[in-house]
Formats: sequence, structure tokens, C-alpha cells
Amino acid sequence: MWLGKTVATFLICCCCPLLNQQKYDSDFQNRTFTAKVIRIMDGDTLEVLYQQRPIKLRLAHIDCPEQRHAQPFGTQAKKALSDLCFGQQVKVQSQKYDRYRRLVAIVTNQQHQIVNQEMIKLGMAWHFVKYSADPVYAKLEQEARKQKIGVWQDAHPVAPWEWRKLRKRAIQ
Repeated sequence: MWLGKTVATFLICCCCPLLNQQKYDSDFQNRTFTAKVIRIMDGDTLEVLYQQRPIKLRLAHIDCPEQRHAQPFGTQAKKALSDLCFGQQVKVQSQKYDRYRRLVAIVTNQQHQIVNQEMIKLGMAWHFVKYSADPVYAKLEQEARKQKIGVWQDAHPVAPWEWRKLRKRAIQ
């Protein structure tokens, strides 16, 4: 009897918040809302505050150099994203959640710039073709490459997804 009550209490305490979290999270998919940027994690990940709740966002269509694993231009990409939107009220056009439970979104800053596109224009991001077929991002990347802006100054820039693969192989 005691064991049954303990298990029931455990399930109520642990599972109910998760159920509420899932419901709350699903409310953000495919929505547009305004929130304040409160944290920049790296070149393509940030955190916003919406209705007193922090939400991690992953910028759609792009992939930036890895800051955590010391990829060239990783720190510059984080600074570029910060310069574009940190502390601002931004418009978030959400799409879905990724496998890390970040809300994938397009972010527009107070200057009406689409931050995702600006990161590519600045040469601080690649068009993430694995998850995006948007021709606008492909064209912006071609232009940045042609002008040798940001990462394209490097003689042999390595795409972040390739950098992660190389790092994973080195660890193994």
C-alpha cells in the first residue's frame, strides 16, 4: 500500500509538470509573437522572454560556426547576433521544435531586419540546406561568398555540420 502511494505521488509530481510543459510548448508552434531577447547562446541560438517565460530559439534556415568547439568565426557569429538583436523586442515567427526542444523560428529585429538573413549577409552563417530549401537564403550565401565577407574570407571555410562531424570522429 505504502509503495503504491509513493509511486502514485512520484508520477503526479514528475509527470504532470511535463504534461503541462508539452501543452505550453505546443502552443508556440506555428505562431507569431513579440518577445524580448535576453540571452545569446551562439550565432544561431538565443533566448527570449515571453510572458515572463524564457524560450530558447534556434534560427531557422541557417547554421553558424561552432563557438563551443572553437570553430573559426564562432565568437564573431555570436557577437554579430548580439549586435542584431540583444535586448530588443523582436517578432518571432515560430515553426516547430527541434530535437533539443528549441523553438525553430525566424526573428525580425526592431530595425525590421530578418535576423536569420542578416547573419548570412554578414558572412556569419551558412544556408542550412539539410533543413531549408529556401532560395532566398541560398542566394544570400552566394552573394556573401562572392564578396568574401565573414567566414568567406577564409581560404577553406568548413561548414558547421562538417566541423561537428570532424569533432565527433576525433573524439571516437
